[in-house]
Formats: sequence, C-alpha cells, structure tokens
Amino acid sequence: MAITPDEHLTIAPIVGPDDPRKFTDSGIEIKPLYTEADLPEELALGEPGEFPYARGVHREMYRKQQWTMRQYAGYASAKESNERYRYLLSRGGTGLSMAFDLPTQLGLDSDDPLCYGEVGRTGVAIDTIDDMRTAFDGIPLDQVSTSMTINAPAAVLLMLYDLVGEEQGVPSEKLRGTTQNDVLKEYIARGNYIYPPGPTMRLTTDIFEYCNANIPRWNTISISGYHFREKGCSAVQEVAFTLSSGIAYVQGAVDRGLDVDEFAPRLAFFFNGHNNVFQEVAKFRAARRMWATIMAERFGAKNPKSMMLRFHTQTGGVTLTAQQPENNIVRVALQGFAAVCGGTQSLHTNGFDEALALPTERAAKIALRTQQIIAAESGATETVDPFAGSFYVESLTDEIESRALELIGKIDELGGSVNAIQFITNEIDESAWGYQERYRIRQDVVVGVNEYVEDELEVPDLMRVDPESEREQLDRLKAFKASRDQALVQQRLEQLREAARGTENLVPHIRAALKDRCSMGEVCGAMKDVFGRYQPTF
Repeated sequence: MAITPDEHLTIAPIVGPDDPRKFTDSGIEIKPLYTEADLPEELALGEPGEFPYARGVHREMYRKQQWTMRQYAGYASAKESNERYRYLLSRGGTGLSMAFDLPTQLGLDSDDPLCYGEVGRTGVAIDTIDDMRTAFDGIPLDQVSTSMTINAPAAVLLMLYDLVGEEQGVPSEKLRGTTQNDVLKEYIARGNYIYPPGPTMRLTTDIFEYCNANIPRWNTISISGYHFREKGCSAVQEVAFTLSSGIAYVQGAVDRGLDVDEFAPRLAFFFNGHNNVFQEVAKFRAARRMWATIMAERFGAKNPKSMMLRFHTQTGGVTLTAQQPENNIVRVALQGFAAVCGGTQSLHTNGFDEALALPTERAAKIALRTQQIIAAESGATETVDPFAGSFYVESLTDEIESRALELIGKIDELGGSVNAIQFITNEIDESAWGYQERYRIRQDVVVGVNEYVEDELEVPDLMRVDPESEREQLDRLKAFKASRDQALVQQRLEQLREAARGTENLVPHIRAALKDRCSMGEVCGAMKDVFGRYQPTF
C-alpha cells in the first residue's frame, strides 16, 4: 500500500523568515499566547511513578537519585581510552559510555583491509579479550554502569565485557549497563549493519533471553531515536520511529516465546536533545505516556516496570557548529536542561569542539561540569516534572502524542518497522531537506552560521589521534592471533556456525569462542558465513 507522507503532520512548513507564524521542527504552529483553553480536554497526567508515567517513572525522581552522568568516550587504543575513562570518573562522572571505532561497529578486526585508516578514529578499537581487559583496567565492573554504543556486534562486545567481569571476580548478575543493540535504526539512519534483518532480530532476542537468565541487571537494548534525529527527522518523527522500533523488538521477542513481563523491564530507550526546550520536554513526556499505553494495551503487560519508558539522552551532535564553537557550550546546557526537566535517567553532554574533532579532555570536562551545574544550581532537580500544568507544554505534549500515533499507524499499515524501512528513510530525508531549506532562507536562525556571522574562523585546540596508534593496534592483534591454540579457535568458530544454522541461542557459543581467544571479527565473520550480509534494496 503506497503512503503519501503529509509534511504538515510531522515536518515544519517552509514559509520564509517574514511570515509571522512560528513552528516547531515537527510542524506544530506555536501560538503567541497559551491559555487554559489550550489544555487537552482530558489531561492524562497521573502521578509520578504511576501509569501512564507522563510525569516520570519514579515518584521522587531526582530528589531521591540523580541521573547517571555519562560522557561518551573512547579513541585510539584501549589503553588511551582507559585513561579517559579514569579521568572522567575522577571528575565526578557516575557512568561510562563506550565509543567504538568504525571497524568494531561493523564487526571487523583492525587488520581487515577495509579498515585501513579507520582504526581508533571515531572510538576505541576492540578486537580481542585483551583489548577489553585493558579498556577496564583498574575499573571495578561491580561499581560502575557502562553503556556500550554497539549494535550489530552487540552480543560479542557484551560477552567480552562479561568475561572481563569474570576475570575481576564480578558475578554476571552484578554487572550493570546497556548495550545499544538496536540495528533497525542502522538500516535507516547510520548504515553500520552486518546481517539481514531476520538474523539480526534473532540475535537481539537471543540477548534478551540470555541476559534475563544470566545478566539480569543489564539493559538489553537501547532503542534509539537519537540517530533518526541526527539524520534530520523532527521531534514527532523521532518519537514515532523510536516507539515503532520498540514495538518490533517486543513483538519479535513475544513471537520467540518470551514472556513480555520477563524481558520488557530491561528495555531502555535513547533520545536526542535539541535546542527547543519546551518541545523537548513535551517530547519526553509524550513518549513515556505512549509507551505505557502501548505495552499495556497492545502487549498485555502487567508488570509496571514493563510499561516504564526509561531513557538515556545525548545532546544533539547535529546542532553543534564548527563556526564559533564555544557557542555550543550554551546549546548543550539548554539541551541538557531540557532532558533533565523531561525526566531522563541518564545523560551525555557533548563537547563544544565535537563539530571539528573528537572532544579534547578540556571539552569533556566542561561538558561534565555542565551536567553538574544543572544538577546543583538550576533548580530542575528540586521538584518532579517542573513543567507540568504549563498551558504551552501540556498542549505540545498532547499534539506530539497525537501526531506520533498517526505516524505509528502508517508504519503498522506497512507491516511494522522491519517492513517500513524505506518509508521511514524517505520521511527522514524529506524532513532533513526541510531543515536545510529553512536554514537556507533564514526562516530558522543558527547563531554564528546564518546570523551573527563573524569573518574570523575560531579553531580551538583539537584532539588528534596519533596515526601510529593504528600500527600499534595491528601489532597487538598479530601477536594475539599468533599466540593461541589455532585448532581450538577453528573448532569454536565451526561450532558457532553450526549453531547459527539452527535455532538455539547463539550467545553462549559466542561467549565460548571469545573465551578461547577468537577475535571479535572472526566471531562476527563466522555468523556472516551463515547469515550473509545485508544489501540495501533502495
């Protein structure tokens, strides 16, 4: 069934800078004044910590416990990344967020010919158990929560982490953290996929099942709208596409025979934070209310924790500007403030220099201090859901929910997210084009870029990855592969291939292969031998 996107439903119209009307990026027209008449007829707020969780998933929210302060970090080698992790923890960070380089994200070892020039560039290179051990040297895994931004090879990286915990004497049941593990958004927004959707969904639900039995405190997936927004979607689209992905993962697990109330409490979400504070607060509140209703009505969840949308927020990378980069400090502060007022459980604030390079140590510290100032000085933590009852925010919350539900309905008509990849991609492309046009004609102002421009280019001291680090990583990998029992490695890889041809859970086989010193790329390659590689058809 062909569906014609309605740009006025989810995308701001292009009207020019002289038009007196104002719109959010989702096409919601902003009135000059909001009154009691703008409140929804049925204001479904409820209490914090109670269904439908519009006001937050915990009754006392930050008065009882602050959000986890994470800084996305990782570059070059495991040793250098370990130093950055220790630095952030010593400055008051309360969780780690692990960035992987492009080869790792694609399930390739650093010595693969395709990886030349990319090793350690966008994150840390993790090829082996030795690398993971070095990355967490001196960091007790029972005392820190670790988020790993990894998708197609998620099971592999999680098992490496689990093995390091075992070496530290930390039982699996004490490990806390999250694997992103959301490959649907890779097909749509990023391109860091390996296998076709069918095997990918199998691996995702394998992780649900394995962690439920073995790593019960682990968030098995972080269903991500962040990258949809980075590619150019609007706030309404971010909510709709993220929750549609969530529906697909829950349905896949239910079809696998898993009990929804067994795995759903460990589902987490990942949203973007943009500059329009009011729309962002409304977005988070609407998403919580929608997910609670979806889980209760569509999937029959009974456990309250199955209905709670717990989420991590990262401030908007796409909003950062290379021009006048110190302006980004203000943008990040606004975005972080909106995430906190919207009830996030975890927050990463970007470095002001990230439009130019990986963040320097100075930029990372300023970003962390931004979170700490929001927590200690803004007043946002002193009461639950501080924007509740605002005529403007409640109207926005209702409007975002209504438009997002309509868009989810269109995706359902196409058979769900797995079958609607092309439709979702087209919607995001149209939204991104609208952003560019509104910027081009200065309907939307970006300070320092299309208004208040300065002739002199400001270039701060930038983080530079030493090219020598790639050669050193290749040397370490070569020595690792030469020092192991090659026959055992081949045996483990063949056992994994055989399991992949069947229907059993693959995670125990992945763990056994890694423990006997198979590399990350070899494990992913063995599964690719069976599953094949995803080839886009559009």
